[in-house]
Amino acid sequence: MPVPENLQPLFTPLKLGDVTIKNRITMSALTRNRAENTYPTNLMREYYVQRADAGLIVSEGILIVRQGTEWPHAPGIWDDKQVEGWKKIVDGVHEAGGKIYAQLWHDLPLIPICIHSWSSCTPDMPEQKLAGSPVYAPSAISARGGKFRILPGTPGYVTPTEIDDPRKIIAEFKQAAINAKKAGFDGVELHGANGYIVHQFLDSSSNKRTDEWGGSKENRARFALETLKALQEVYGKNVSVKVSPAGGYNDMGMPIDETLDTYKYYFAELDKLGLSYITLVRYLPIFDATFDGVLRATQHDVLGSYRPVIKNTPVLINGGVLPEEGAELVASGKVDAISIGFNFITHSDLVKRMEHGKPLDNVPDIQHLQTNKHSGDWSTGYTDYPLAVY
Repeated sequence: MPVPENLQPLFTPLKLGDVTIKNRITMSALTRNRAENTYPTNLMREYYVQRADAGLIVSEGILIVRQGTEWPHAPGIWDDKQVEGWKKIVDGVHEAGGKIYAQLWHDLPLIPICIHSWSSCTPDMPEQKLAGSPVYAPSAISARGGKFRILPGTPGYVTPTEIDDPRKIIAEFKQAAINAKKAGFDGVELHGANGYIVHQFLDSSSNKRTDEWGGSKENRARFALETLKALQEVYGKNVSVKVSPAGGYNDMGMPIDETLDTYKYYFAELDKLGLSYITLVRYLPIFDATFDGVLRATQHDVLGSYRPVIKNTPVLINGGVLPEEGAELVASGKVDAISIGFNFITHSDLVKRMEHGKPLDNVPDIQHLQTNKHSGDWSTGYTDYPLAVY
């Protein structure tokens, strides 16, 4: 059966860095919390291999250090056992004909239905206790909103310690890239979105530093740019970045004039680096924090505002992208590929469904998106979604 005509633009190869992907349907990073005590498992291998039809899989956020998480079962890549676990997953994806990038991640993950912010942290969380190091951020600003629901009394956040030398964290990112290469990943994506540490440096509402890492847009962009250069020392052309200019997530967001000024500069500088791609995250109301009855994000047309600035680097679009719209965007040249998240959770055969014109009609198991106190068999809501009949 031929691919539906309106979706054909998605089923052509695309070169990203040194890697050619077989279609333009990529799988977004999706935190699922199935890595017991931070170690990748055979169940995770099954999950990723199920989705190897994607042109490119971007792994769930992989923590570069233990300090950078607020809850258990998010995967890491700082020790040999973790690298071995990821290698089994990567080998499985490759054997199934897929390509996979590691998304390198530092800072603290969202808990569903709970708004977290810059310093979304507390020293009482299990992984923070094991890390044995202080909670830190670009500036000593405590978070608004959000509670740690797995701790007694659901406490809020503490004021973090200001990072003394950002170069130390850049070195941690580079070491994580070295470990990702040992595991065989085809490339790395820097998680520069959603209010985590890279985004924290870029946004003037979370970065109040007065040194070379804060103040002007040039200084606030420095951390991301220097981190990407360090990753390129390991992975060459196969380095990418995910960016969410509209903010909202984790209490991010600047006034519109400052947002446009900052991100136009930032994307112009990213475009000079020779990255394999840039993923743009659109504004989505569902992920927009509300304080005092006001949405936190800076709502604007992300693709229309910044695509003209990105002249030399492939662009992926993420944020509620459906197949038909994605195909139109690719056909028009506005983007080079699409990045799908939630629908890849619920449809392991998403690419095959699109290829055969089948609907994306699986009902999401919201309760088991991540592991929680109700979780028993971790395959539930993870690897057990039904396939379409072909």
